[in-house]
Amino acid sequence: MGYGVIRINGSKMETLALGVVRMASIKDHYRRMSHILEKMYELLDAFQPDCMAIEAPFYSKNVQSMLKLGRAQGVAIAAALSRNVPVCEYAPRKIKMAVTGRGAASKEQVAAMLKHMMHFTQEFESLDATDALAVAVCHANQLKLQEKTAPAGSWEAFVSKNPQRIVRK
Repeated sequence: MGYGVIRINGSKMETLALGVVRMASIKDHYRRMSHILEKMYELLDAFQPDCMAIEAPFYSKNVQSMLKLGRAQGVAIAAALSRNVPVCEYAPRKIKMAVTGRGAASKEQVAAMLKHMMHFTQEFESLDATDALAVAVCHANQLKLQEKTAPAGSWEAFVSKNPQRIVRK
């Protein structure tokens, strides 16, 4: 399970944390859920995010895999909500489209584009980590789009945001 934390400052995005929750040595599924919860609290407390974005579950023929993924995501979502952090969810195709311009891009293509966009010089630790970073970038792009297409507010709001545009006679 990957994670990526970014900071948005105007039009710039900065990666604050990127990695994977290591669970290979934990055999018990319920212990894995506990480990995810602890890591989520650690990240949430360290970075105090405004929002947590996740990838919507993809459909698989393996029911057991879907069940385990759903439980892991449920733990992560519950951790965020318990810290009053809102959660947004994006479809895998939308995430790939936001990063590469192609909804059917491979994980490797997403990683290569992120490396270019975020000016990374070293190789990524894992494609799970780059997938998580891609979700964060997708969410950042979605926020920018919402700002651009937000409905016009009142004249009072315009004047308070743009005092330099007031002409007094």
